[in-house]
Amino acid sequence: MRPSRRLVALTLALAAVTVLVTGLLPDASLALLLLWGGLALVGCADLLLSVASRSLTLEALLPSQGYNGVETRLRGTLSRKSGPLPRVIAARLGQSAGLVVQDTVDLSPSEGAGEITFDIGLRPVERGTQRVDDITLCYGSRFGLFEILPRWPLDLEIKIQPNLQPILSGEIQTQMLPLLDGLKTTTLKGEGSEFHQLRDYMPGMDPRSIDWKRSARMNAMVARETRAERNHQIMICVDHGHLMAQKLDTLSKLDHAINAALAMTWAGVLGGDNVGFYTFGARPGQVVPPRAGRNAFGRIRAVTADLRESHSESNHTLALTHLHGLLSRRSLVIIFSDFVDSTSAELLIENLAVMTRQHLVLYVALRDRELDALAHPEDLSMDSVARAISASQLRQERARVLDRLRRLGVLCLDSDPQSLTPELISRYMDIKSQGLI
Repeated sequence: MRPSRRLVALTLALAAVTVLVTGLLPDASLALLLLWGGLALVGCADLLLSVASRSLTLEALLPSQGYNGVETRLRGTLSRKSGPLPRVIAARLGQSAGLVVQDTVDLSPSEGAGEITFDIGLRPVERGTQRVDDITLCYGSRFGLFEILPRWPLDLEIKIQPNLQPILSGEIQTQMLPLLDGLKTTTLKGEGSEFHQLRDYMPGMDPRSIDWKRSARMNAMVARETRAERNHQIMICVDHGHLMAQKLDTLSKLDHAINAALAMTWAGVLGGDNVGFYTFGARPGQVVPPRAGRNAFGRIRAVTADLRESHSESNHTLALTHLHGLLSRRSLVIIFSDFVDSTSAELLIENLAVMTRQHLVLYVALRDRELDALAHPEDLSMDSVARAISASQLRQERARVLDRLRRLGVLCLDSDPQSLTPELISRYMDIKSQGLI
């Protein structure tokens, strides 16, 4: 319980009156005593007539697991043993730093209601086990002289996992439909290298698909129908150095990369490929050898659940050299990483150039929308112009690095975090259909 603004204002006003009257009327002490006594009596009556915190009962329930970046809900009920609840009630949660919630949440019930259900949104911004320790209510006394602050310990836990909603909702499978067997066979020029079947040649088909030997034997024009090749090897590499700790929206670059990597793993499993996983920072990290089937997804998901940002700078030379020694066959290597200066960019370029001699490399970078906003300020103050010049220089340097990588044969995907997953899956489908691996 604490005094409200109304009580503070009354107390200050009465103190001013006391000082003024004491100076002008020294014999008015009895009247002043009556005024202060009256205020004290009103305060006691206010407390007696107010809703006692011990008459309130609160119950809350939190889901056992949630997904990073996806809002989850804390639901519960607040009831009073007898009589209506206060008209205006605000709530504040005590939770882990990995859960973001409004500072105060309005729980005001309807007039005369003795029970209210509440639904508070929590947005996870970190993976791992997060807690909601307590909830504190705040409501006014009958005359508004005090604010009553009852607190209930909750001790609720929720395990935050990487965002699997695109997988669970079937979004990835829907996007992968053109490459799945039995749904649509790839027959266009350059979109598939694995033989599927023979069919009669029809006008409008690519003449290069004609099988001349079989056509001569059958005395009819026969074309070869192909489909996307399966059983490729995909290695997904995630950098967890200190640059990946930068926040984009509410999540770090590492969390965005993990969400996209798991979606890519699921797409690779659906596409019939062998998918592996590799982490690196200042030193090479965990390695999940490429495997086929849904077991590969389960193993990679377990590794990503505990992956955290390191405080050291990533060593691309050591990490990519180690990875190059692990791969015994041509693979699609997908690298989620970042760079901030020309020195680290040069090292990255040199090592990716070596890998492209044997493997198909796809470099994935996350675009910072705040940097774009700084480069195009709305006002023209000196500070904003200086920031715009710096942001433009960073963007130009970034574009030059990506352009050099493309000239070396490295596929580059510079994407916004919100569109990263669908763009990555689309690029994977293009690689599969064109037979680039």
